Amino acid sequence: MSALSTAKKISKGQEKAKALRDSCWPDLDDDKLWNRKLVKGFTTIPRTMPLIMNIIDSLTKNKPAGMVFFVLWCRTFDESLLAIDNPMTLAFESGFTGERALSTWKDRMRSLVELGFIDAKEGPTGAHHYVLLFNPHKVVWNLKDRIQAGMFRELQTRAIAIGASDMEPAKPAEDSKST
Repeated sequence: MSALSTAKKISKGQEKAKALRDSCWPDLDDDKLWNRKLVKGFTTIPRTMPLIMNIIDSLTKNKPAGMVFFVLWCRTFDESLLAIDNPMTLAFESGFTGERALSTWKDRMRSLVELGFIDAKEGPTGAHHYVLLFNPHKVVWNLKDRIQAGMFRELQTRAIAIGASDMEPAKPAEDSKST
């Protein structure tokens, strides 16, 4: 790829951020930074994910499930599907340890299903072997009446700021017999 074609892919915002970074850390070795274009092992995460996690935690009260959703998100690909071969690993990644780690994780998974953030199908490792993740913006919109107004407004504000055009209600299924 030529320098010219690479330059076209750099936005003004990226240019400003790089200039600011260079002015604050002029001797920075770029090898110390994570560059998603040069290394493997990354996923795309909505910039609203911290707010989504907070909303999930507020909806699950004293049984926070936001980190469980984040762990699922970090393990899925563009198909939004995850096959969980070792639930204990996900329980540990979600922060649960000890004798009740797996049962606690399963409880949080049930909460995510009940809220509509995920759907799960049974498989070799149990009730949550196959997991489908839904667009969290659509799910949050459907739960709007159960979310504190300030939290919902903050998510809307952030979605507008980043240009997230999916922060709207899910479209109803079209009637196949429309006239």
